[in-house]
Amino acid sequence: MIIKNLPLKTDPETPITLKKAISANRALAKLNGVAKIIPNSAILINSLVLQEAKDSSEIENIITTHDELFRAGLDVSDITNEAKEVQNYRQALLKGYELVTSNKLLLKKYIIEIQQELEQNDAGVRRQSGTVLKNAATGDVVFTPPQDYETIQELLDNLERYINEENEIDPLINMAIIHYQFESIHPFYDGNGRTGRIINILYLVLKDLLELPILYLSRYIIKNKADYYRLLQEVRTKENWEEWVLYMLDGIEQTSLSTIELIENINLLMQETQAVVKEKLPKLYSKDLIEILFMHPYTKMEFLVNGLGISRQTASKYLKDLQNIGVLESIQIKNSKFFVNTQLFSMLKKGL
Repeated sequence: MIIKNLPLKTDPETPITLKKAISANRALAKLNGVAKIIPNSAILINSLVLQEAKDSSEIENIITTHDELFRAGLDVSDITNEAKEVQNYRQALLKGYELVTSNKLLLKKYIIEIQQELEQNDAGVRRQSGTVLKNAATGDVVFTPPQDYETIQELLDNLERYINEENEIDPLINMAIIHYQFESIHPFYDGNGRTGRIINILYLVLKDLLELPILYLSRYIIKNKADYYRLLQEVRTKENWEEWVLYMLDGIEQTSLSTIELIENINLLMQETQAVVKEKLPKLYSKDLIEILFMHPYTKMEFLVNGLGISRQTASKYLKDLQNIGVLESIQIKNSKFFVNTQLFSMLKKGL
């Protein structure tokens, strides 16, 4: 099958997709507003981007536990290769977020930079033929993406124009079209699926529909993985755009609502923790301290020393006091002691 340039020759905005786009846009707008209840945006970016990184990687069978994932961010030497790959995804997403918010564009060269960060190599766009997409269960070839380097580059140039130029189509429907097109071009040797899911988030940021990169779409895809691949293929073979667009809009709506719930739960837990510390350790309490405890499920002495400008001795006393009142639990990893915000850890582990 030949991949056609965008825009589509058929209208993706049918009565049913437009109706679904209204409710999906409403849920996304609510998420954008609710995110502001956490004053320090780094708390949400750290926790939700890691969750997205974990689940997007899981779609590609890169499996890691929450424990491995959080430890990977602590400079612990014995982390798994899978956890490293998830960390690379996180860094790639944040790199893309910085590029898009700084430049107000999502260019082809940014997409290549994101994939390089993700894969930790500079292989770039495919130059060798032979790439095919197979059915994971049967091994049968289900789709052959463009093989010629020049064709891939031309399609990416077309996609770049479509992403950045204004059109009359609802942005959420456009996101579904862009995702299909990128996955079908399949421009890289590896990391196409994860790069494509990063583009989803960045496109919503580009269109000012999302201020922070916190839309948790990969969990929805994991739960509906068979439909995801089936509908991608049906667009290629039957031009079944309506079902594909509805699938993606439903993903945006469901994950917006579940992310809202998680943010509200994190905010409530922060308030409860603040009240406990204020009551039991009033001399120790500060707004900055509470934020440090929620910046990462694992806290170490250096976080307090750097964040609060206190000595290591004072930081050690603070952590022991917080452990004594049940806010933190200590854990030994190699030669270092860490303090776990167990309720936050459980909340993130449970997911959405």
